[in-house]
Amino acid sequence: MTKRDLVVKIAKETGIIQSDVAAIVQMTLDNIAQELVEGRDIELRNFGVFEIKIRKSRKGRNPRDTRNEVIIPERAVVKFRAGKELKEAVEKLNPADFR
Repeated sequence: MTKRDLVVKIAKETGIIQSDVAAIVQMTLDNIAQELVEGRDIELRNFGVFEIKIRKSRKGRNPRDTRNEVIIPERAVVKFRAGKELKEAVEKLNPADFR
């Protein structure tokens, strides 16, 4: 599903015009991104948590030339942890349907 698909679906379900829905969806995503950039976690009840984690510096290798080690610097990354209800719903899925 793309952002556009989401906008169309919400517009159909609510009767709100697509341009208004698109603006609201974009504002929501912009605000989530801004909070994360400022180092704050986002908790959406019954959905999940977006949080900033720091990945430690580590050694890496070029797959084409494994003799050369490269130091991969420490960096901040976004992690997502599914909420209880989402996790339970996903666990009920049949893995064979996704192959």
